[in-house]
Amino acid sequence: MQANGPGPIPAISTMRYPFSGPMRETVPFGVVRIATWNVNSLKARLPHVEQWLQYARPDVLCLQETKLADDAFPVMPFQALGYDVAFHGEGRWNGVAIASRVGLDEVVAGFHEGPEEGPVEARLMSATCGGVRVASLYVPNGREVGSEHYERKLEWLAGVADWLAARYRPSDRLALCGDFNIAPSDRDVYDPARFVGATHVSKPERAALDMLLDWGLVDAFRQLYGDAQFFTWWDYRAGDFHSGRGMRIDLMLLTEPLAKQVTWGIVDRNARKGKQGVPSDHAPLLIDVDL
Repeated sequence: MQANGPGPIPAISTMRYPFSGPMRETVPFGVVRIATWNVNSLKARLPHVEQWLQYARPDVLCLQETKLADDAFPVMPFQALGYDVAFHGEGRWNGVAIASRVGLDEVVAGFHEGPEEGPVEARLMSATCGGVRVASLYVPNGREVGSEHYERKLEWLAGVADWLAARYRPSDRLALCGDFNIAPSDRDVYDPARFVGATHVSKPERAALDMLLDWGLVDAFRQLYGDAQFFTWWDYRAGDFHSGRGMRIDLMLLTEPLAKQVTWGIVDRNARKGKQGVPSDHAPLLIDVDL
């Protein structure tokens, strides 16, 4: 398998809870594999996701852009593979989910339980999996700098910062995983000159991401690979994937107690291959954490 990282996805041997069993305070095994993937319509790509789960075998998978209403979510295929799954959707747009085979407890859809104020979109869900608090995030795209969609993106990111400060501590075992729609630095885009004045790289967006890092989160993949250039998204047009014209906008931000236990990570480019319409325009990102 060709992949954007140090080699093929390694097998890990762990004990498993029954997928419908209760959550436990600590996990009785070492390595937990956490993955995040913007699937750009789970309905369109469910067979692709099922195939990937069978060979990648993450313990926890955060999904974004499922584009499904809750009553249409395909629960049974995940259960058949040994995963409990929680989901938060609205139909044609957005949608997040968490699938876990190491427990799924204290599930919250949105920033908090109960009704939310203001525009409500299915962009955030959190749960406790194997002793780790995991959140799946789908940050608004922003569309165009200065637009109302861009301002909404910055407001939503400020809401994430407030949510962190109100509910968690940097000493917690917490992982924020998802499509952040922000390239953290110029090394995370294939050609910075082509993105001048565009969303995903603007100073306010990067400053909003820096606020999360300053609170106490670590960019786990950057911690592993330093200045190396890796991408997680490639436009469908003009052969961008095969030409290496991509961006790193899918991130896994971990608190220090988890980040210091990360042992391995990969962008699985293999899952991005195929004819247009078969794969998502994003590739899955995986890390192993030795608890």
